[in-house]
Amino acid sequence: MNGKKKIVIVGATSAIAEQCARLWVQSKPIALTLIARDTQKTGTIVTDLQIRSPQSNINIIYTDFLNPKKIKETVEKISASGKIDIALIAHGSLPEQSSCQDDLQTCWYALEVNGSSPALWAEAFAQHMEKNNHGTIALIGSVAGDRGRKSNYVYGAAKGLVARYAQGLQHRFAGTAVNIVLIKPGPTDTPMTANLKRQGAKLSPAEDVAKKIVNDINFGKKIVYTPRKWWLIMMVVRHLPSFIFNKMNI
Repeated sequence: MNGKKKIVIVGATSAIAEQCARLWVQSKPIALTLIARDTQKTGTIVTDLQIRSPQSNINIIYTDFLNPKKIKETVEKISASGKIDIALIAHGSLPEQSSCQDDLQTCWYALEVNGSSPALWAEAFAQHMEKNNHGTIALIGSVAGDRGRKSNYVYGAAKGLVARYAQGLQHRFAGTAVNIVLIKPGPTDTPMTANLKRQGAKLSPAEDVAKKIVNDINFGKKIVYTPRKWWLIMMVVRHLPSFIFNKMNI
């Protein structure tokens, strides 16, 4: 659209995605497509973004995030209007580990929405970016995917799937103009983590997390830990011997 950067956000109502969108439209006018499920919340976000950047073109698509056919159709529809510069895949949910253990339906949904669905969206975008040899796919994983822990291993396993999928895509597109970015936020202050906040957990502001994501995408980074301290923390966690790790209540 008139030479504007074309950005797509899957899961546009997530707090981190919303903050990324604000940063992108405030930088310069863009062509932004928001893919979402919550019609009311998305409408409020679009109004806010349009006020911040009247010259940006903002489009909304509502679809089923778990249906492979719908995912494929949605990405084909977006790609038909031109090359995609950035696709940010940001949707997910944070289930209670105990609920996943007690109910296999809850466990299944947590694995699907946090793992399989982001991977399918990434694959759909990858097909079109490969044809054009252009674009960036940014997947929001989590530090929880670095090592399985008893407190959140269902969520962690799903995010671990996202991490491995992103690594495979990075290998696939090595030496091309298609960039794959794996984003690993630490605990972030969003509606999804409200329960953690009530328990006194220290959470990073979504605005700060989004700022690092946008900056590192611009710089072509491959892996983004945000805040950066989580790179060191998770390196230690990943390398702890099992006989020590298994004694920890984390």
